[in-house]
Amino acid sequence: MIPWVTIPAGTYQIGATELIDNPRRTVAIAAFEVSKYEVTNQQFYEFVQATGYLTDAERTHNGRVFEPGLKEFRWLSDRTANWHFPNGRTRGGIQGKMNHPVTCISFRDAEAYCKWAGTRLPTLDEWEVAARGGTDGRYFCDFANLREYANVWGGRDHLKADTSDAFLTTAPVGSFKPNPVGLYDIYGNVFEFCGGKLRSDSRATQRHSRGGSWWCSRNSCCFFNSVDVGTVNVRASFSNQGFRVARTITSSS
Repeated sequence: MIPWVTIPAGTYQIGATELIDNPRRTVAIAAFEVSKYEVTNQQFYEFVQATGYLTDAERTHNGRVFEPGLKEFRWLSDRTANWHFPNGRTRGGIQGKMNHPVTCISFRDAEAYCKWAGTRLPTLDEWEVAARGGTDGRYFCDFANLREYANVWGGRDHLKADTSDAFLTTAPVGSFKPNPVGLYDIYGNVFEFCGGKLRSDSRATQRHSRGGSWWCSRNSCCFFNSVDVGTVNVRASFSNQGFRVARTITSSS
């Protein structure tokens, strides 16, 4: 069963004045529900068991993984990486980590899960409204205290392992404090796929994700905030990429 947080219908301020793709503006949002946690390995396992689904990484062997020692923004291609072994087979699998967010899946895989589960991805605007949690700024919390809310990289670079918060990569969902409306890991842990496209998208294969991940730090890819929008290929599978789900509120919900 998916625990939900309700976001009421309303008019909301989103975006930032300095962002071309996400400028400051007012949007009208219909009421919707968003999952309290990111989709876990256990939930994705249940989907695969029920459907026999094969992810893009399993079919095309295009997984991209990380290990300490890589220079900034460098990832390893690993043909053995998929959601079973999100950092590659030699780095261990998900045994004992069924409550961690599922990773090494593509946007296409996330949509397949949503179709099976009777849910959908939050839109780019919905995600931001939920992430802000009624606040008005880049962060819903004091930046100095952000690591109480987010599983992010604490090191200055990625040349050495960082376990200063006890987690090298993903953490079990709900390990950190929630945002003001009760959503966990909305910053950090894994980037979260969102539905919709940007006006600047030039290729049909472009999709987007938000919120930053365990890999993000103050010095690299500091997207653990409410306003920045990441871009990824529709079939790319990274070990820091996951999702949470949403659904439109109807009279029968």
